[in-house]
Amino acid sequence: MSKIGVFPGSFDPLTKGHEAIIRKSLSVFDKIVVAVGVNSSKAYMFSLEKRMSHINELFKNDDQVEVQSFQKLTVDFCKDIGANHIVRGLRDSKDFQYEKPIAHMNFDLAGIDTVFFLTELKYNAISSSIIREIYKNNGSIEQFVTKPHLLV
Repeated sequence: MSKIGVFPGSFDPLTKGHEAIIRKSLSVFDKIVVAVGVNSSKAYMFSLEKRMSHINELFKNDDQVEVQSFQKLTVDFCKDIGANHIVRGLRDSKDFQYEKPIAHMNFDLAGIDTVFFLTELKYNAISSSIIREIYKNNGSIEQFVTKPHLLV
């Protein structure tokens, strides 16, 4: 039986920090499913197709990484694909304080454990929302996003 980890998020866009967490998690899991969440009440900067295509391109040579979209509770998605773990990246204690009760709730709801990986220090200040602001104001996002040209 293979160990499957689900890394959920909107990935609008997937940052170098996200990318590093995926690569780190490959040492623990046989397969990582990057689960691109769809929330109909949220306005995304990049289309679902572009976000998924971008992630697929970044990991095209890695059979351990799969990209899927989902529109349900993360734990239900995990159960649907046979995953017992959710992967989350932490930049700081604020991220941990936010993620901890969600991890407890996911375990209480479905017995799905959360595995936390610390972000590398060089990616600590990167967030998708900041990157979107830079992009909206015609700034370069290349130092924060691998192959950003794939998103446009």
